[in-house]
Amino acid sequence: MKRREFFQATTIGALGLGWAAPQVSRVTSADHWWQAKPQRSVKNIIFMVSDGMSTGTLQLAETFAHIRAGETTQWIDLYRERRIARGLMDMASANSWVTDSAAASSSWGGGVRVNNGSLNVGPEGEEHRPILQKFKEAGKAVGCVTSVPITHATPAGFCVNQSSRGDQAEIASRYLPLRFDCMLGGGQEFFAPTRRTDKQNLFAVFRDAGYHVPTRLSELSKVPSDDQPVMGVFHESGIPYALDHAHDEELQKKVPTLSAMARFAIDRLSRHPDGFVLQIEGGKVDWAAHANDTPALIHDQLAFDAALRVAIAFAEDRDDTLVILTTDHGNANPGLIGTSGANKKFESLLNFKHTNTWVMEGLAKNWQVDEIRQRIEFAQGWQIGEEDARQLFEHIDGLKPEDRTVARKMPYAKLARMQTALTGIGWAGDDHSADFVELAMFGAGSELLPPFVRNTDLHQFMLAVTDVLAAVDKS
Repeated sequence: MKRREFFQATTIGALGLGWAAPQVSRVTSADHWWQAKPQRSVKNIIFMVSDGMSTGTLQLAETFAHIRAGETTQWIDLYRERRIARGLMDMASANSWVTDSAAASSSWGGGVRVNNGSLNVGPEGEEHRPILQKFKEAGKAVGCVTSVPITHATPAGFCVNQSSRGDQAEIASRYLPLRFDCMLGGGQEFFAPTRRTDKQNLFAVFRDAGYHVPTRLSELSKVPSDDQPVMGVFHESGIPYALDHAHDEELQKKVPTLSAMARFAIDRLSRHPDGFVLQIEGGKVDWAAHANDTPALIHDQLAFDAALRVAIAFAEDRDDTLVILTTDHGNANPGLIGTSGANKKFESLLNFKHTNTWVMEGLAKNWQVDEIRQRIEFAQGWQIGEEDARQLFEHIDGLKPEDRTVARKMPYAKLARMQTALTGIGWAGDDHSADFVELAMFGAGSELLPPFVRNTDLHQFMLAVTDVLAAVDKS
């Protein structure tokens, strides 16, 4: 374009004259890159998602691992040792450059971009068959592991069609006839008769249908090695944050970690003679980012990395397994900011025993200003100023009782800003961002990954490298 034409075009655009809103497509990746033949046939796929992981989150976890014990994360170690293929992925949904987890997972699960909030259901109500249903029909064992409710958007996007991601009680019911081999996570409220509006006891319904239904760590360890499907639901809402779990002996006895669930699922599914496809999600990375909860974010990213170690340990001993490693979108874009005293500030996080969420959720019903000061000092080893504590008190005191359980209405962002002077961690906001995201692959088929892909490509790629695509096309 000539210089004069460029300025004419941009001037018209700036004035809003003759301008039409762009379609949400941005850049397209290499056409049909996934049709190439892999060097080795792919029998198993482990699809790993650190939900809401901004690039800054990856760096913060790596830095913390180093200062805590001179270690490195598995993710960065794979990059450093050049053992993994790496690219970027465009995660736009059908109606926004900024995607949500439902549309993101649906792009992989259904192979089509849908509107935010929808699970494999298009704008006109058209349903796109989820990928785990395709793999199950093709004879593979399938499952999902997550640190949030098993009915949440990311696992559900691989499993079901649902017009609204919020209908988690209905999603729980939809899982029943699918008989997926291993589903593990939180979300007891969507199965318990005391919490469901229809009063149905889905725990009993799943058991009567032949499922193993462990609800505690001890029960998971006793699940027999048979062919019955497993629906493990271990906590109300999400699994507790990894930092809080690590400092609570009762939680450690009752609730499995993400890596423990990943190990169980891989061990169980890998016995299947025709292979398996497993999604593993670190869902509470996203929740921590929404809350600007720095200690929760770092430790849950490290918990996800521990699950990644389990997956890599399995895959590196074989020549038939592909590990896909990614996130669905950025969130809040945190980072260590400022050159002055950055190292010392960041090291203050070594003193944290509990998350900001633990501090807030544990406040008494009629708490006073001194209580939050005491809780912060106990949980995180620092003293909040009296005026700052009063600001938090006044914020919470002005909320309706039912709003105190809604994270976005609580003063998490205020507390995060107060912590910045201590930790050096800053936040761009408290919501999703339109970043191109990290995408990496390890093992069989990873050599096919180009430097840039569109999210929907992964659906076709997973079917193609396992030779399931041809079978699906014929059916």
